[in-house]
Amino acid sequence: MSGLGRLFGKGKKEKGPTPEEAIQKLKETEKILIKKQEFLEQKIQQELQTAKKYGTKNKRAALQALRRKKRFEQQLAQTDGTLSTLEFQREAIENATTNAEVLRTMELAAQSMKKAYQDMWDELLEELEELEQEELAQELLNVGDKEEEPSVKLPSVPSTHLPAGPAPKVDEDEEALKQLAEWVS
Repeated sequence: MSGLGRLFGKGKKEKGPTPEEAIQKLKETEKILIKKQEFLEQKIQQELQTAKKYGTKNKRAALQALRRKKRFEQQLAQTDGTLSTLEFQREAIENATTNAEVLRTMELAAQSMKKAYQDMWDELLEELEELEQEELAQELLNVGDKEEEPSVKLPSVPSTHLPAGPAPKVDEDEEALKQLAEWVS
């Protein structure tokens, strides 16, 4: 299985160079290119001197010197472009490294602040708990010493006798029958 994994790219991945290593390599390459620039500039000057030397005497040698000079100038321009690209890449890596370091520092500061707030929160909770314990202890000590609270005044009981229930309604016909029965008797 591991052989298949390596075959399909699931093996250990090679890590690229660190930013510091890349910067160092770019600086070394820049030094080489600067030396090449100096060499090409010397060659250009030599070919220019050769062209001037043979300019009137040997036109063919002068033209060959000017062609070589032109070729060296093209190489110099290409080297200048490559050197500019390398400098740009080095500066970009340096800036990225600086930015990464700033971000790590900011993250560390944020974690520190979070920890400080958490510690402060735990301290406040402990202080609150202590205050609650003190209040509870004080209440327990003063249980017997409390003054009695004034009683709530309730309305007094009425002194008159109230009827047991509502008076039955007398029908008018029944009343008339009672009066009639009394008259007859």
